[in-house]
Amino acid sequence: MPLHVIVVDRESDFPWPAAGRRIMRATDYVREAARQLPASTRVINLCRDASYMSLGYYCSLMAEARGHKVIPSVEVMLDLHWKRLLRIALPEVQELVRKSVKAPPEPLPRLVVDIFFGMPDDARLAAVARRVFELFRCPLLRIELGYRAGWSVKAIRPLSIRELTADQQPMLKDALDRYTHAAWRPPQRAAGPGRYSIAVLHDPEEHLPPSDGRALDRFARAGAKLGLEVQLITRADYTRLLEFDALFIRETTALDHHTYRFAKKAEAEGMPVIDDPRSILRCTNKICLAELLESNAVPAPRTLILDRRRIGRAEREFGYPFVVKIPDSAFSRGVFRIHARADLDRFADHAFKESDLVLAQEYVETAFDWRVGILEGEPLYVCKYFMARGHWQIIKHEQNRRYVSGAFAALAVEEAPPAVVDVATRAARLIGDGLYGVDLKETANGVYVIEINDNPSIEAGVEDAVIKDRLYTAVMAAFIRRLDKRSQTGPREARGRRNGVAGATPHSQAAGDD
Repeated sequence: MPLHVIVVDRESDFPWPAAGRRIMRATDYVREAARQLPASTRVINLCRDASYMSLGYYCSLMAEARGHKVIPSVEVMLDLHWKRLLRIALPEVQELVRKSVKAPPEPLPRLVVDIFFGMPDDARLAAVARRVFELFRCPLLRIELGYRAGWSVKAIRPLSIRELTADQQPMLKDALDRYTHAAWRPPQRAAGPGRYSIAVLHDPEEHLPPSDGRALDRFARAGAKLGLEVQLITRADYTRLLEFDALFIRETTALDHHTYRFAKKAEAEGMPVIDDPRSILRCTNKICLAELLESNAVPAPRTLILDRRRIGRAEREFGYPFVVKIPDSAFSRGVFRIHARADLDRFADHAFKESDLVLAQEYVETAFDWRVGILEGEPLYVCKYFMARGHWQIIKHEQNRRYVSGAFAALAVEEAPPAVVDVATRAARLIGDGLYGVDLKETANGVYVIEINDNPSIEAGVEDAVIKDRLYTAVMAAFIRRLDKRSQTGPREARGRRNGVAGATPHSQAAGDD
């Protein structure tokens, strides 16, 4: 029987040890010692706060990076906090509620049902509780029902362990006892349709977009030559997403952001998507990425994951200078070089307002970074990105949204050092089979992965300088392979063509996602 680790903020939150179970504080789980747990470990995250970038969020994030099976997963945490994603499940749950509870309320038109690992505290809602748990796989959930000519679901949300009453504590223990002896399954997901039209999500106003206008045009031309219809969309086109057969995200991604919601929607509908939600999840948070590299013995600079109380450990471990990073940042933002304790204190005052944990890393100085573009697990292009003049990063951010970037040099894959390409390929395969940009530093002591980008820069005249249009053709061909593979497993007409809207203009609907 695998080890079950119950992660809590305080050991008193779950005072029921048992054979095969270990109670662990969240602060201990995120530290290095938890890396010694066996890979078969199953983590049950009962932290009080599971909101984005909270300590509870990081526990699930790091569990996934370490290869531990965890409930709730980070994807479930995010789903439950986004009403638009909840709406996908509501119709089915609503129908079960109507079948399960028929009597009008007395005396108030409201009913609250708490669910413990799929077991409700109201027996009438047993079928509803099981289905909601199958969909979201969250240990503790609360469903709120309202009555107006019949019962309806008003909300489904995570339930914090500190909200439980004394009468509910034994129910939690019994439910967990049963659950740890049951099968461990991922959340159920819907499948969907599609074939031959590609939506390219971009932001025409983005300051540092991953692809410039010329590159977007080249993607469209490459797709057209392969028989694909490629159309630019923006966040305002969320309601039109199902008109297309695949989604290509060319906008800087983040988790608490519409790009992730687009990716989740596409995945739920069975549409091929680059960047897929899991790649966004693993790449956009630097703590998750550090854990993933460490757990799989991929070389990277020495790294510490620190909370506010332990931030001083970085100066003892590394000496000055060293690098600190806010976990959720892109394009060199949120990354700072620390030269003295005063710098560290200023960073801490700012960073811990955004995140419970930060990342500190030894400083590795090189004249340039290697960037290796990986598509479907194979190297596609290689570039050198040189540091901005008078700066230690490739991009120097200045006032008024201005920035200065360093020079670049593109190479053929076969011209790059084999060790650089090999390490980059190994690292990218840990993320998935999408499109990635792996940043590395080459030193006398070896090659180190600095970052993996799920949404890598592809600009005309830069990354394509050597392989030209082959870069754009390769990406479009990857979509065709995915669409063809899906057609073989269940051929369907393209949704857009079936609905007669494949030729709609990008802004034919004004409804947006935010």
